[in-house]
Amino acid sequence: MHPFPELAKKAVEAYCTDGVILDPPETLPAEMQRRAGVFVSLKKDGALRGCIGTFAPTTGNLALEIIRNALAAANEDPRFNPVSAHELNQIDYSVDILSDPVKIQFLKELDPKKYGVIVVKGSRKGLLLPDLEGVDTAEHQLSIARMKAGIDADDPDVEIFRFTVDRYR
Repeated sequence: MHPFPELAKKAVEAYCTDGVILDPPETLPAEMQRRAGVFVSLKKDGALRGCIGTFAPTTGNLALEIIRNALAAANEDPRFNPVSAHELNQIDYSVDILSDPVKIQFLKELDPKKYGVIVVKGSRKGLLLPDLEGVDTAEHQLSIARMKAGIDADDPDVEIFRFTVDRYR
């Protein structure tokens, strides 16, 4: 397992078994010292069990961002109950490190297999990661992101951004 999902797993296990918020490693590997948006996804028996993230960095480094978002995915995703200790051996972890978002003008600039999308209107934002099962067109990807943000499907007054991810499992 790559160090990113391994750190997410350790964070969730420490919290679920001992109620402890894991500290990042004392000596951070170079790859964990940078800052970026991070999404942590939990799957149980192949089905989504939690997914929370940040499209821009909110902490001082990737290690802190991974720990924070892993705990949020396990305990704060409103679609699921918090992860319990008896589930831990059934959960698979993935960590997506996001590139900086780039504003786009045209739908043809999206490719749901390659790019994630962020839709913004005022304070409302909806994000959808790339390469998700069942999301095969830019139109479908955009409609899901709009729905997540509570933005009407026909509202032309939105900003659209795309980003790439490095996915670690």
